[in-house]
Amino acid sequence: MMRKALIFMLGLAIAGPVPSGGAAQDLTAIARVDPAASAIRDGWRGTTQITLALSQGVPFRVFTLADPPRLVVDFREADWSGVTADALLAETDGVVAARFGAFQPGWSRLVADLAGPLLPDDIAMPVDPVTGRAELSITLRPARTEDFAAAAGAPANALWPRGPALPDAAPAGDDRFVVVIDPGHGGIDPGAERDGVTEKDLMLTIARSLRDTLVRSGLADVVLTRDEDIFVSLERRVALAHRAGADVFVSLHADILSQGGAQGATVYTLSDAASDSATEQLAARHNRADIIAGADLTGSDDQVAGILLDLARQETEPRSLALANSLVAGMKAAGGPMNSRPLRRAGFSVLKSADIPSILVEVGFLSSERDLNNLRDPVWRAVAVAAMADAILAWRDRDEARRALVRQ
Repeated sequence: MMRKALIFMLGLAIAGPVPSGGAAQDLTAIARVDPAASAIRDGWRGTTQITLALSQGVPFRVFTLADPPRLVVDFREADWSGVTADALLAETDGVVAARFGAFQPGWSRLVADLAGPLLPDDIAMPVDPVTGRAELSITLRPARTEDFAAAAGAPANALWPRGPALPDAAPAGDDRFVVVIDPGHGGIDPGAERDGVTEKDLMLTIARSLRDTLVRSGLADVVLTRDEDIFVSLERRVALAHRAGADVFVSLHADILSQGGAQGATVYTLSDAASDSATEQLAARHNRADIIAGADLTGSDDQVAGILLDLARQETEPRSLALANSLVAGMKAAGGPMNSRPLRRAGFSVLKSADIPSILVEVGFLSSERDLNNLRDPVWRAVAVAAMADAILAWRDRDEARRALVRQ
């Protein structure tokens, strides 16, 4: 049986000689992936061959994940310009889908969805001693299901990145009004894509603008769950909010959804049952973000999630609903456009904080031509951001007034 330790910590130590003199490599530079020389192909007797041609050798590691079966390759940051999943997978049935791109600062990730249990066998990165060019080569061989399950799992190694550092814990008794803004997706997970527009980039632009607007008001401190194009797990987004002492958590998205006449701004609050089938489909897609990016979900506990939902209903649901209503009213007054049913509910994992009023805002849907044009328009974005900021601050005032009445 193949043990995990045999496939984790592979890198330049086995890659062959590193160029010296005039051809010496700077391993902190970005390696470029050559699309013409990179491919994933089926081989003999059910094997699958992965070849990535790189402009230079880089440190890397390889591991597998189960449920669903995936191969993950982490390595120093790479430029994937010109590489497409369709071209990469043109000659294989062993890998059914692939995603690649920035993962965390300075690091890239390739996630390959496997057609069945395939384990890495031969792994190498030979480096040309003259040009410094390298070729990452991985051979996948069919394995028994139980052997694949035994070998699967992300390596526990502190030398490899774990995500953006958590902010310092908010001091006890801190009376600041802290808003945590969560730009959806990021890094290897682009979110929705249409006509050259990616959800992750749009939401980061809007999140930064909303942060700046709130900070300029002098009435709020703002923390972003990501302030660059990196992947942040759903669990870590919530952890960042708790660490920052958030009073409000606002997750921003602009998805593609063919069901339910998806157009216009929509605000979601937490529920264990979705408002409708379209919302249920949307929540299912959002909750798979960690799987898409190759996160290891081993040990996640559905019972714990259920407890969090119960606590959210008891402690936070009324305040979250009031926040959602404030956003709907504010954005509608600013001209919207709003969805025909702008207030909905679903079991979004990122909203499962028991003690922080949390909402998810679909600022628009990329599947709607009108919404896409609006989201591309900086003037429309500025109006929408101003409306959201005003609505958050208006909710803060009303929420504080209600708390004072409760204390009396």
